Amino acid sequence: MRRDPPGRSRSRTPDRRGSRPAGTRPGVPGRPPRPLYASGGIGAASAAAVGLATLTTLTLVGWIAAPLATFGDDIVDAFRVAIRVWLVGHHVELTTSNGRVGMFPIGLLVLPGLLLYHSGRRLARVCVLPRLRDAFRGALALAGPYAAIAGTLALVGRDEAVQPSMVQALLTGFLLAFTAGGLGVLRQLLRDRGIPRRRLLERMPTRPRLLLTGVLNAAAILLLAGTLLFFAGLAADFGEAVTTTRELGPGVVGGVLLFVIQLLYLPNAIVFGVSYAVGPGFSIGTDTVVAPTGVALGPLPEFPMLAALPDNGPAPALSLLTLAAPFLAGAVGGARTLRGAPVPVNEAAPLWGFACGVVTGALWAGLASLAGGPLGADRLVDIGPSPWQVGVITALEVGVSAAIAAWVVNWRHLRRVAADAGDDGEPRDDDAGPESTPRLAARRPRVRLPRIRLPRPRRIGRRGPDREEDDAEELYGVTYEADPAPPASDGAEPTG
Repeated sequence: MRRDPPGRSRSRTPDRRGSRPAGTRPGVPGRPPRPLYASGGIGAASAAAVGLATLTTLTLVGWIAAPLATFGDDIVDAFRVAIRVWLVGHHVELTTSNGRVGMFPIGLLVLPGLLLYHSGRRLARVCVLPRLRDAFRGALALAGPYAAIAGTLALVGRDEAVQPSMVQALLTGFLLAFTAGGLGVLRQLLRDRGIPRRRLLERMPTRPRLLLTGVLNAAAILLLAGTLLFFAGLAADFGEAVTTTRELGPGVVGGVLLFVIQLLYLPNAIVFGVSYAVGPGFSIGTDTVVAPTGVALGPLPEFPMLAALPDNGPAPALSLLTLAAPFLAGAVGGARTLRGAPVPVNEAAPLWGFACGVVTGALWAGLASLAGGPLGADRLVDIGPSPWQVGVITALEVGVSAAIAAWVVNWRHLRRVAADAGDDGEPRDDDAGPESTPRLAARRPRVRLPRIRLPRPRRIGRRGPDREEDDAEELYGVTYEADPAPPASDGAEPTG
């Protein structure tokens, strides 16, 4: 029988517990892992290449079918147009002879986001990332090269007529790759370790986890308010939207394309609705405003979605109900921030509630900057909400209501704890009814040690009956005295 040399295993296959040999890749047993940052560069290049190849194919089809004046006489112009479309999909502003163009659909971020998400999952499979927190490293490994690729394409896509912004290309490329790629890395790490996604928050520290939960709840309420506001306005003037579509006469193919474009602009419209509910409102051109204080609009482009805008004059009365959405979002977010783990000092509770409002305001300020932007020269140079106004007012409204709600929740908790505990810290169950028994039983039992009094040291000296009584008195603290005998009556024996 052939024996293996000492110190060498016969097989490198995983055992029954699912462990793999050291120095092998998680996805492919028996192969060494790849370097993290080199794999990140390859993943970023593959995601950019697939997206650019898809857009280049569509552009070449249009270049062949369209007249020469549309794309130019040279095929290089067609490739340059494909690069610009790729940059537009990343919300990179373009400077043209007619002004700046920067208001793009938020839905365009879906395609590069999905490609980066897939690259992040592949990066986690081919590299060794032992802990969940290493998803941050994987996101950086993707974001750095992807930002460099976006900046390079911004330089390649320039000419005398159109000049993409290189700064925005670097910034948006890095943020998109870090977010989408990081989510892909984290999703693959959770799958490799068999951790459900719903239990991801349980692995975070208590205080950041509750703060994130409060922010997500507050942001979800604001998102719901903006969605309801947009669809309510569109339903009120749906006939105008149908009339605008008929006047355009797009046909079957054009109608499908028009529907897709409006679907891509739907997130922008929801962000506009949130800015209206918060208070600052938004603008559709220079010297225009759509806010709860009033509506002042000028000539509008022929676009069916714009039928959701109210008419000039006072704001609709029903739309004013959405002004309560930020305060409701703050109340829910503040309550969720401290419901799971209240703070022992009640004065610190409003600070955590206000922190929830500040993070929520920063989130919606970023979304407002994505939703708006210039769309040419003249009147359309200013479209969308003001990011800093939306961020500041959202932080104040949500933060103040969240601080009050957090204080109330924490105060009620401390009061309940004080009511359940006596002066010595033990539960008081003398007046507890049957309904309070489960609550008292759920508390952690406390074991109270008996107090032990050590006896005093006995003196060494004369022993006698008197001394023994003194020692007993000093040892036990109790004196024993006989009751005085009652006077003896005639003919009766005294009782002892």
